[in-house]
Amino acid sequence: MWPEFVASKILRNMLGSNNLVVDLPNSTETMLELEETSSSSVPPSLISSKKYITDDQDKHKYFNRIFVGSWNVGGIAPPDDLNMEDWLCTQTEPADIYVLGFQEVVPLNAGNVVPGFENSKICTKWNSLIREALNNSTSKPVHEDKVGEFQKVLPVKKNRSSNSLGKSSNMFPRCFDCIISKQMVGIFITIWVRGDLLPYIQHPSVSCVGCGIMGCLGNKGSVSVRFCLHETSLCFVCSHLASGGKEGDEKNRNADATEILSRTRFSRGPLRNLPRKILDHDQVVWLGDLNYRIYLPDTKTRYLVQKKEWNILLKKDQLKAELMEGHVFQGWNEGKIEFAPTYKYYKNSQVYYGCDQKRKGEKKRAPAWCDRIIWSGKGLKQKQYSRGESRLSDHRPVRAFFTAEIEVLSNSRSFGCSFPGRFDCLRNHFEAWNDRTSFHLQE
Repeated sequence: MWPEFVASKILRNMLGSNNLVVDLPNSTETMLELEETSSSSVPPSLISSKKYITDDQDKHKYFNRIFVGSWNVGGIAPPDDLNMEDWLCTQTEPADIYVLGFQEVVPLNAGNVVPGFENSKICTKWNSLIREALNNSTSKPVHEDKVGEFQKVLPVKKNRSSNSLGKSSNMFPRCFDCIISKQMVGIFITIWVRGDLLPYIQHPSVSCVGCGIMGCLGNKGSVSVRFCLHETSLCFVCSHLASGGKEGDEKNRNADATEILSRTRFSRGPLRNLPRKILDHDQVVWLGDLNYRIYLPDTKTRYLVQKKEWNILLKKDQLKAELMEGHVFQGWNEGKIEFAPTYKYYKNSQVYYGCDQKRKGEKKRAPAWCDRIIWSGKGLKQKQYSRGESRLSDHRPVRAFFTAEIEVLSNSRSFGCSFPGRFDCLRNHFEAWNDRTSFHLQE
């Protein structure tokens, strides 16, 4: 037992190296230092895309729009001309924060699941495609208006000059930067934030948990990211749970989820008062290939999928059943599923695996909603839950739009800065960061 225990501890420590890719300076302390120099409240121009609510003299709340997406890409490198718009919806449904999780960004073979394995080239390519999709599209800011409503205004071209800020006090160009990007074997999460929100992002932290081979390797497991936006702590868990379509395999997935909740730990922060566990955060979103299947024979599942009988199928969905019985994710929420199962397709095809009569002798895998997005916490509301139609892999990507209620202290130094002088200084500082390429830093 001792050799196995020691090996497990060593392998776990080697997982999830400290290599991160961000668009920030070489230390998060720089951001904290900038925030400490701020003293006044945020001007109206900084909250043009948020709906402001006054609770009392000291506290305010506003809504930010968050896009969360998950995609198992089956170990396939993205082509240079991959259309990200089908998934991200930047033209029709712009968000303030984009959280994108991937599974199997590299093939899960023996050479790739060794501890500490990271393929920075493939993640850099994904980030390049995301950057182009978010920043090269014509973005649509919104006016401050009624609570919970987003009023579209004329598009604003990408322009970071001070003139563009001065001409319109209630609009902001939506230029996005990567605040953190982390890979553990095939699991990859990357988070992008609108440029004018960067000064209010604090205490980013990453935690990796391997649940794969020997119960610790990273072919299965999670990469979780925590940060605070003003006074609200947000946590995003990107995971790939145990596979298998046999009866009883759902228990392995439950065990993986329990392990991730138990073993995930974030830094306490400089004042040692920050949430450390996933469920300690104000708002949490869990995304990924959760691998839950459908409690029906394959033939009946395929028949009901062909008839688009989603409601009947969902009554036999493993995740919903396990959740209702309290075996996993107690108290978590999921939006209504009104789209076809996301797994498993022939690559570059709209045909589910095993449904092609010409291909004999292949292992049949019934369609299932393996790719899911669930959430927990107050002030987080899901507005949309759907899937993309890219045929790159044997999975279809899923996406969810949320409105997140963010709390701000009016007199807090982290709340904002005087305008325009101090903000011009901050803006110029962030412009300098954007001119650099993404680089690695120590967590």
